[in-house]
Amino acid sequence: MVVSALRMEGIDTVWGYPGGAVLPIYDALLSAPSITNILVRHEQAAVHAADGYARATGKVGVALVTSGPGVTNAVTGIATAYFDSIPIVVICANVPTDAIGKDAFQECDAVGLTRSIVKHNFLVVQVDQVATTLKKAFHIAATGRPGPVVVDIPKDVLLARGPFAYPHTVELRSYRPRTEGHAGQIQRAADALRRAQRPCILVGGGTIASGAGDEIASLARRVDAPVASTLMGLGAFAGTHRQSVGMPGMHGTYEANLAMQNSDVLIALGARFDDRVIGNPDDFCRADKTIIQIDIDPATIDKRVRVGVPIVGDVKAVLRALLALLPEEPGEVLSRRAWWRDIETWRARACLAYARDEKVIKPQFVLEKLWEVTHGDAFVCSDVGQHQMWTAQRYTFDKPRRWINSGGLGTMGVGLPYAMGVKRAFPEADVVTVTGDGSIQMCIQELSTCKQYGLDVKIVSLNNGYLGMVKQLQHVHYGDRYSNSYMDALPDFAALARAYGHVGLRVEQPGEVEAALREALAMKGRTVFLDVIVDPSENVWPMVRAGSGLTDMLFTSADLQGDATL
Repeated sequence: MVVSALRMEGIDTVWGYPGGAVLPIYDALLSAPSITNILVRHEQAAVHAADGYARATGKVGVALVTSGPGVTNAVTGIATAYFDSIPIVVICANVPTDAIGKDAFQECDAVGLTRSIVKHNFLVVQVDQVATTLKKAFHIAATGRPGPVVVDIPKDVLLARGPFAYPHTVELRSYRPRTEGHAGQIQRAADALRRAQRPCILVGGGTIASGAGDEIASLARRVDAPVASTLMGLGAFAGTHRQSVGMPGMHGTYEANLAMQNSDVLIALGARFDDRVIGNPDDFCRADKTIIQIDIDPATIDKRVRVGVPIVGDVKAVLRALLALLPEEPGEVLSRRAWWRDIETWRARACLAYARDEKVIKPQFVLEKLWEVTHGDAFVCSDVGQHQMWTAQRYTFDKPRRWINSGGLGTMGVGLPYAMGVKRAFPEADVVTVTGDGSIQMCIQELSTCKQYGLDVKIVSLNNGYLGMVKQLQHVHYGDRYSNSYMDALPDFAALARAYGHVGLRVEQPGEVEAALREALAMKGRTVFLDVIVDPSENVWPMVRAGSGLTDMLFTSADLQGDATL
């Protein structure tokens, strides 16, 4: 029944790891040649890979784990998907129903354990519930604000027999996401945008889930406003477009932060005003600023900032209605010209500039070269840390679903499993993971999975010998007291990659970077690990300290000595 349900949902890939309780499903998979189970080396990687597959395709990813430690190992992956609103279904087995609550071998309360990190979860206790429950799970995961759903099935239910009738549709009385926005609120938003002298558009991850790229481009043209894209929204609006001001927030650009802060009308599209995006909400919410927020999740609106025009609905659907109320071409408003002069002045500061060096590799240089050699058209997966921020700043994304990273939970170790998921979905595409010497070791065993299934990804590790972001925070907040952020015993990553059956290369000179990247990308069908030794003294600038306003930016370490308020 479980495997038949997966077939009827069009699932061709399951990421998982077998165990005693889940063996009935694995046995059934032998009779389902249309579904491939990718045998990972750790359940956390199974969920991350399903997550990466979902991020790149927009489809529901599926992970399959056993009871007890199978579930607990999957928790971090489930939480990662939850915080970024990614549609996955995690199917886990449990001990037989008569053993639940009796401390049976490998028993785990999967429902209780995951309740706070899922969109919904189910415990299936009767065989006649299997088909309907799985249909509900896929429906809930993919609709409204997407998210992970856990389906926990005891072993005796998996071994039971009964009639199977998979429903074509499902109705849930308590779950009816609203997609069309309120007409009156949309009219208010249109009026505010027409009156605006300093409008700004904030693009969040919800726009990618909605597929609203064309509508965002039309809105930007008609309103003639700068567009700032959050970490999760990169690619929804072309980063190379003249109206793009880059990423705002903690490590955002000067022009994005000042455009958001000084706007008189800010329209937020599928963005939840995360603390890393707006800094101090009291500083951000000025009395003369009108905030329009469009989001499919009503719980997100007014959660962190006071919103003047709230609109609950799907971003794409709401923008279509909004565009119908706006003129086709932007008006020639003198004050708008003044607004763009301000933005160009802020851009001229070149806040992402860094000191180049012919003797040591600067991490920023590696990302610039990666963009150059891939023509900005690769799928780029990232772990979490300094390398993630450098990539977000410097690999300019022009297409949605090309930037695969953990935003809300900030999970180290996701980069390689994400790349596996993307490569499975797009086997002919260039898939690159940007990682660090700390992050890569959290799921490095998945190099074995890459070998077994021919998932030829390219790994660019920016090796500085530190937990770089931890070290930077210790530099900024703890007076350079580097407690446990330095690694004394790093492996030879290139040799380790070769031990797994892949190509391993070590890059130590700036002049070697471009050639090494080109060589790696040219090796079709081979996973290549580039261990790039970078300057350990580099930090990610600009930076807004936690609790500070968006304009209280640090541009270099020298700003720590004085008042950096602009």
